[in-house]
Amino acid sequence: MEKTRIQKIIADAGYCSRRKAEELISKGKVTLNGRPVKLGDKAGSKDIIAVDGERIYIPRKKNKIYIMMNKPRGYVTTVSDELDRKCVMDLLEGLEERVYPIGRLDRNSEGLLLFTNDGEFANNIMHPSRHISKTYRVTVRPDISDEQLVRLSEGVEIDGKKTLPANVVVKDKQQGRVVLLITIKEGRNRQIRKMCEAVGLEVARLRRISIGPLKLGMLKAGTYRELTPDELRAIRNAIGKEN
Repeated sequence: MEKTRIQKIIADAGYCSRRKAEELISKGKVTLNGRPVKLGDKAGSKDIIAVDGERIYIPRKKNKIYIMMNKPRGYVTTVSDELDRKCVMDLLEGLEERVYPIGRLDRNSEGLLLFTNDGEFANNIMHPSRHISKTYRVTVRPDISDEQLVRLSEGVEIDGKKTLPANVVVKDKQQGRVVLLITIKEGRNRQIRKMCEAVGLEVARLRRISIGPLKLGMLKAGTYRELTPDELRAIRNAIGKEN
């Protein structure tokens, strides 16, 4: 049975921080099965850990969950909202573990949103150094010029800093509206909207359709599902972490 460092067990149980737990161990205040422990000692699920005689219950190992949702418009990407607006968490039902959104989509945006309880996985996807691509289907008004396309592709300045080059493709063009596919490799706040605004385009609709190799596909708005093993393997490969 896999064992874990005792200071981590104490911290995971919510007794104190890991650093404080290390201090308690160093001071001889922590016992394992009735005997004092030292830094580096490990324990399993059947061991008894106590701090100053108070038993610490080893938290059960969490099942790691990886979910994709088709976020509808009108929902904020937060766990709770002080303004009592609808939250994406309201759409998650029946999960045994608590999960959190990876990154965000603003209230009026829709599409692919990932959730997990695996902090390392979430950090790897969001970390700028990973350059995980994200593709958006963007409807803009009224029309788009070649100059605007070039500016979006080469990068525009938003919030005092130029965006990285983007891949911009005209998907559909009608009177007064254009549908673009925009792929970026960074995740700045409201980036797509700000990029379009910077070149004089009004965003009428914004939907994220992929994150790295993960595609939204035919998932209905407001519903979610777990990632398949193949999808999980593909996104782990994309962030440079095998299985």
